[in-house]
Amino acid sequence: MQLVSVNVGQEQSIQNGKKTETSGIFKLPVVEPVEITPLGLKGDTIIDTQHHGGPDQAVYVYGAADYDYWSSALGNVVLPGTFGENLTISELESAKFLIGDHLVIGQVILEVTCPRNPCGTLAARMGDPQFVKRFRYAERPGLYCRVIQGGWVLTGAVVAWEQYTGEAVPAIELFRSFYEPQLSEAVLRHQLAAPIAIRARIEKEAQLSKLLGNTPV
Repeated sequence: MQLVSVNVGQEQSIQNGKKTETSGIFKLPVVEPVEITPLGLKGDTIIDTQHHGGPDQAVYVYGAADYDYWSSALGNVVLPGTFGENLTISELESAKFLIGDHLVIGQVILEVTCPRNPCGTLAARMGDPQFVKRFRYAERPGLYCRVIQGGWVLTGAVVAWEQYTGEAVPAIELFRSFYEPQLSEAVLRHQLAAPIAIRARIEKEAQLSKLLGNTPV
């Protein structure tokens, strides 16, 4: 695989329904090297820190293969950065990855922690109120990653994929589970055994605690 584009965004206004908000979803490709730190790309803006960013969702990656799908589905070429990803990677199909898989770009090591769950900001960015639903059923969510080792990245770099050898939890399983009203104890324990993002872990631990009648997990 190869790093097709490195994308950085600044705060911009966006019309979300009747509200005017600010967002960092508008990412643009940059040609110079960019440093990746434990909290993401230097110079990149994250506004909604309640749901985005942080050590376990420091870098969002999307695949050129998934962009090809969207270009065909939408009837026009969708350019890197459109979905607000930091790194666009050739041949990457997010549905094929496991939580815990590593992406290695030079000295940088990223670990997959969770898929992206679509929100109203994405729909506003795409100019389609129904896009959240379209994104869900397309099952091409992209991948959030934590930074195991930081460093500098540059468009054109080789990207290696190292598969996780622990509890096998596909990212697409977590994506589908987001829409399930109730998960079984076995499924929750299975997903908690993988190195999932802290936001997902807190949510699933709470679900499991409630399922067990507030017995300590």
